Amino acid sequence: MKSIFGINSPFVIFAEKLFDCMLLSVLWILFSLPVFTIGASSAALYNTANKYLRKNKGKLIKTFWNSFKENFKRSTLIWLISMAVMALLSIDVIVFRNLKIKGEPLGTVYWLALFLFFAGLTWLAYLSAYSANFNGSIKDVIKFSSVLLIVHPIKSLGVSLPIICAILLGITVPGLIIFLPAAVFWVISYTLECIFMLHMRPEDIEKINNEDKEDI
Repeated sequence: MKSIFGINSPFVIFAEKLFDCMLLSVLWILFSLPVFTIGASSAALYNTANKYLRKNKGKLIKTFWNSFKENFKRSTLIWLISMAVMALLSIDVIVFRNLKIKGEPLGTVYWLALFLFFAGLTWLAYLSAYSANFNGSIKDVIKFSSVLLIVHPIKSLGVSLPIICAILLGITVPGLIIFLPAAVFWVISYTLECIFMLHMRPEDIEKINNEDKEDI
C-alpha cells in the first residue's frame, strides 16, 4: 500500500500530471476569456505543455506567464488573421451541410469543406507551436506553419487526430474541458517537435539536446 502512494509511484506521478493538466487548462481558459488573447494563450499553452509537462523543465505558472507575455503582440495579430480564415471555413461547412441535407448536387462538397475545416484546426496548432518555439515576423509564422502542414501531411495526422478526438470527448463529456486543452497540446507536442527538428540546423538541435540533458 505504501508503494502505491509513494512519491515516485506511478499512481502519484499520474495524479500529479493530471493536476498539472487541469491547472494548465484552467490557465488557458482564463487567459483566453477576452477572446482576442486566445492566440497568445494558446502559444503559452503549447510552450508550457512541451517544456513543463513533456520535459519537466521550469515551473508551470511561471513558464505559462512568461510565454504569454513574450507572444502577446505577435500571436494576437496572428490569431485575428487565422480566425478570419476559420470563420470562412466554418461558413462553408454550414452552407454545404445544408445543401447536403436538401439533397442538392453541391452538397457533396460538404465533405471537402469539413476536411478543410479540420485542416484549419491543425494549422492553428502549428501556428501556436511555431510561435512558441521560434522568432520571426507574423508573415514568417504564417508562411512556415502552412508549409510544414503541407509538406508533412501524414505526420500531421499526429496533430489533427488528437484534436478531433478531444473535440468529440468534449462534446460527449463537457466536464473534461478542464483537462483536454493541456492534454491535447502535450500529446501533439511530440509530433510537432519531431517535425520542427527535421528542419532545424544540426547545431540548434544539439543545443536543445544538451539543454534537455542538463535538466535531467
